[in-house]
Amino acid sequence: MKKVLVVVDMQNDFVDGALGSEDAIAIVGNVVKEIEKDEYDLIYYTADTHYDDYLETYEGKNLPVKHCIKGTDGWKTQQDVYDALKAKGALGMSVEKPGFGSPELIEILRNEDMESVTLIGLCTDICVMTNAIMLRGHYPNLPIYYVEDCVAATSKENQEASFKIFASCQIYPKKD
Repeated sequence: MKKVLVVVDMQNDFVDGALGSEDAIAIVGNVVKEIEKDEYDLIYYTADTHYDDYLETYEGKNLPVKHCIKGTDGWKTQQDVYDALKAKGALGMSVEKPGFGSPELIEILRNEDMESVTLIGLCTDICVMTNAIMLRGHYPNLPIYYVEDCVAATSKENQEASFKIFASCQIYPKKD
């Protein structure tokens, strides 16, 4: 049985770029430390991936801030996180996703004998939440965790609300 870590959208545009925040910058060191731990058997990471027509998409019409356009610096994984993923041999475990959740990640994990999944990254109230809920729906008996100091939301209020929703869905903070 494998312990899986999923690093969600730790990309430049979400850390200190177009949609970045002080809270996102503040978790980078913690995310790196979590990746560096030896307790995970597999590490996957997602990359929010949009194209030049982003503002014409449903998401773009509702969040009209161009971000994570494939091939741009904002689309790239934050350097410290990238280096940690590289050191763990996880660079081939990237999953591009055009929206909040990743059906492809769900399909990939279907082939794994999982003991648990832990999610970290950005943004707690959008992409981390969507992927956690998708995992809960597909794996109702799987322990799913998040690391509280390795996630950041679009606001402090949304962070607290996300933690309440996680608890309602039996997604719990990981205890060391």
